[in-house]
Amino acid sequence: MSLTDAPLLRALRGDRPDQTPVWFMRQAGRSLPEYRKLRVGTAMLDACLDPETAAEITLQPVRRHGVNAGIFFSDIVVPLKIAGVEVEIEPGRGPVFADPIRTADDVARVTSIPVESILDGAEPIREAVALTVTELGAQGIPLIGFAGAPFTLAAYLVEGGPSKEHLRARAMMHADPEAWHRLAGWLSELSAAFLGVQVGAGASAVQLFDSWAGSLSPADYRAFVEPHSRAALGGVTGVPRIHFGVGTGPILSDMTLRGETEAVGVDWRLPLDEAAAIVGPDVTLQGNIDPAMLQAPWEVLEAHLRDVVRRGRAARSHVVNLGHGVPPETDPDVLTRVVELVHSL
Repeated sequence: MSLTDAPLLRALRGDRPDQTPVWFMRQAGRSLPEYRKLRVGTAMLDACLDPETAAEITLQPVRRHGVNAGIFFSDIVVPLKIAGVEVEIEPGRGPVFADPIRTADDVARVTSIPVESILDGAEPIREAVALTVTELGAQGIPLIGFAGAPFTLAAYLVEGGPSKEHLRARAMMHADPEAWHRLAGWLSELSAAFLGVQVGAGASAVQLFDSWAGSLSPADYRAFVEPHSRAALGGVTGVPRIHFGVGTGPILSDMTLRGETEAVGVDWRLPLDEAAAIVGPDVTLQGNIDPAMLQAPWEVLEAHLRDVVRRGRAARSHVVNLGHGVPPETDPDVLTRVVELVHSL
């Protein structure tokens, strides 16, 4: 099978392939014993920036589960790390920044870093993507590149680490709009450049993750976030683009970014037939298995999967995925069984 005929790419273009494509966010990672074995003694960001390790981790779930795409193994803070921003990923917590961006002077400091610097330091990413594409391409399986969206990256930078409500980031929007737009604009360029590196090395599609967009009011999203996410994906050409966020039901129509995305991810809170009515006939939907259902008895999970696929028929096309990432305690055999069922439908 050529990549052109790959079910995932056909679905993202709006076609309805005979086999409904399925992949999982966080499929490359903590739920796999082979991943945990490979990662022993290696810090997260070191693994992301080692080409052979990143490629192998990307390929592991494709080999095990038979999914229709690989998702490049990396982290949303990798482009910041490459650009020279001091960041570490603390196990059990997440990205932590030594110098949070809190003031206009902080914003001026970080945005003075040339975006082009990521291109100079991205050789490990190019090499990892190329290694991955060599193996996947022989099977006709596409690789999805990814980056963090400007708001989610800014939320980590301003808070200094993970946060539940992102109060400081949301406050900056209103307390200093000029600083906010300068920071978000720089991050949109950084994300576009990071996606461009992956596409240039062979990725066949991209996904922009706005994990925390659901914490925003529709008005704030439209005024302070949407233009920058649109710029990030608008800077990527030649491949299908997916836009995903958690808790984005109230802003789902805005998540289409005025035509700058071919597909929108939907979390488990909103049924796909309702989501299809919101986004309209020109957007593919991705989702939206409830990750909690992976712990349910098979007969319960199977009924849920069949319902997801049935409701997905209301969209122009459908890529089956979770409504968020694979929980680390998930039994890998369950994921394999999910893929088999979706393909049989």
